[in-house]
Amino acid sequence: RHRHKEKWATTAPRIPSTRLALHHFDSSYSLHLGELWPSVRAGLLCEQKYGALLNNFAALDHVTQELELLNATDFVSEALQKAQQSQWGAAAKEAVRGSQEGCVQGRTVIQDETMTRAETLPSFLASFSPKIKCYTFPRGDITRFHPARPDILGLLGYYLMDAASLLPVLALNVQQDDLVLDLCAAPGGKTLALLQTGLCVNGGHLAANDVSISRTKRLHQILHNYVPKEVRETVSVTSYDGRDWQDVEGGTFHKVLVDVPCTTDRHSAMEADNNIFHKRRTKERQMLPMLQLQLLMAGILATKPGGDVVYSTCSLSPLQNECVVERAVEIAATQFNISVHVEDLSHFRTLFQDTFSFFSDCRLGELVLPHLTANFGPMYFCKLRRM
Repeated sequence: RHRHKEKWATTAPRIPSTRLALHHFDSSYSLHLGELWPSVRAGLLCEQKYGALLNNFAALDHVTQELELLNATDFVSEALQKAQQSQWGAAAKEAVRGSQEGCVQGRTVIQDETMTRAETLPSFLASFSPKIKCYTFPRGDITRFHPARPDILGLLGYYLMDAASLLPVLALNVQQDDLVLDLCAAPGGKTLALLQTGLCVNGGHLAANDVSISRTKRLHQILHNYVPKEVRETVSVTSYDGRDWQDVEGGTFHKVLVDVPCTTDRHSAMEADNNIFHKRRTKERQMLPMLQLQLLMAGILATKPGGDVVYSTCSLSPLQNECVVERAVEIAATQFNISVHVEDLSHFRTLFQDTFSFFSDCRLGELVLPHLTANFGPMYFCKLRRM
């Protein structure tokens, strides 16, 4: 009867890492998000929504037509068109009101008002690259995109990604002659989006770095599938520890994207594989804010004075988001005598409210919340300028 003794330590059921993640989220995010948390939680646990980032390097003759026949629209250009129309509408209303006050020096107030408004359209409308196009389905539409097909040269027509992941790239506002660093580049979606601006075709340069050699291989694969060889060869792909970047090339870049490792909340809630809430990875998870801070500091130090850094995560956690930014700004000032200004990105909320669900109470930066009718994110992004 006593021949087979059970080993309770190995046979007792273990708590799945996904359940540990949800327990952690329930205890912390219910306080942070309040009454929004049940809705966000439901979104996290449902199928993620994707966008189709158009690949400008491929032959697009039929791609856009096929996407539009599916009732998908480019959320970037659609938002900009609506913003311009609303600005013109506001200008017209004020001008009509002003026209009742008569003429001034042979020119009516309506003309003056309309001209002024047209000339002073918010500068942010001009700060988005018209070359970045990402198709999404309307709110509430859960249609899936088909896998992209290769063109005659073997390049795929679009890249499927969480459309909210495009917002940090848009916030960076890359110009074609910029020197740009993507500090934590793998698996490569944001790197590909940066290249859509025409960056490496018109005098600019992109350095794409990731500490993981295996993830860098995935980055190489994406570049191979989407980018022609002559452009691909101009991208510097490296596998340095991003925390040490200032020792490699400090103060040299106009724009730096710091898309840091994080708790990847959606993955953690849904997938047991490679889950950071696994008990073996507890210490790694607890050290994430320190790693994120070190990477953001490296990004700031890699930037030229007057250059911009965008920090991003796919977490809802303020400890990984605003707190990291606040601490980095403080350290830059006290330890490096560098003044860093946090930019206002509230216009993103206004522009893209039809596509994404935003959290309105971020102290710094912007946060896209998962929502059943617009199940993108989570995606936090904050823009800093090195003065």
